[in-house]
Amino acid sequence: MTEKISVMIVEDQELTRMGFKAMIDDNPDMKVVAEANDGESAVEIAVSVRPDVVVMDIGLPYIDGIEAGRRIRLLYPELKLLMLTSHKESELVFAAMASGARGYCLKDVSIKRLCSAVRAVAGGDVWLDPEIAGVLFASLDAEVQKYTAESQIETINNSRQSNRRKQSVGPSDELSERELEVLQLLVQGLKNNEIAEELCVTIDTVKSHMSRIMDKLSASDRTQAALMALRRGIVSL
Repeated sequence: MTEKISVMIVEDQELTRMGFKAMIDDNPDMKVVAEANDGESAVEIAVSVRPDVVVMDIGLPYIDGIEAGRRIRLLYPELKLLMLTSHKESELVFAAMASGARGYCLKDVSIKRLCSAVRAVAGGDVWLDPEIAGVLFASLDAEVQKYTAESQIETINNSRQSNRRKQSVGPSDELSERELEVLQLLVQGLKNNEIAEELCVTIDTVKSHMSRIMDKLSASDRTQAALMALRRGIVSL
């Protein structure tokens, strides 16, 4: 008999947690072996129990699910992490994936889809809720259209052609080593204060680097800068 997939559920709402447990335990190939209702206890329990998959809510007390997942995987890299949330924002999805999540599932998921997600991440695959995939593709599509428009302007505007070509080929050529470090930490989901702590600089210094990064990438905000950097291969998850 094939060994069951061991699952841990991290959810602060007791009724929701009980519902997910019942949904998962109803399948012959998986079993809930642990539960937690906040981010801090989730880290301790997951590292102790070592389940195959942790189904993690993002909105947790004390520390959120993204940070809890990051800490767990630092201590237990073999863990497969499935984020469960009602949030569809692309910034959160990228942050979740950067923390090591292999799947991102909406809370109103059907029983069949949740179990499919658990099996997928347990087997080493990536699983995205179709709605989430649509949000990400829309973000990337918008970025591609903007990038294409910029490329057309490069051809017409001879006075800026050299600078524009650098952006088209690889904006990383214009970014300093420190700016690349900040950008890498940004796509990993770190906030300004966390980046400052990681690089041992002040938060004002990080904000200054971030401003120059967005200017050089022609990005209007942090999320767009992360998307452009990933799309152009400047950094990777």
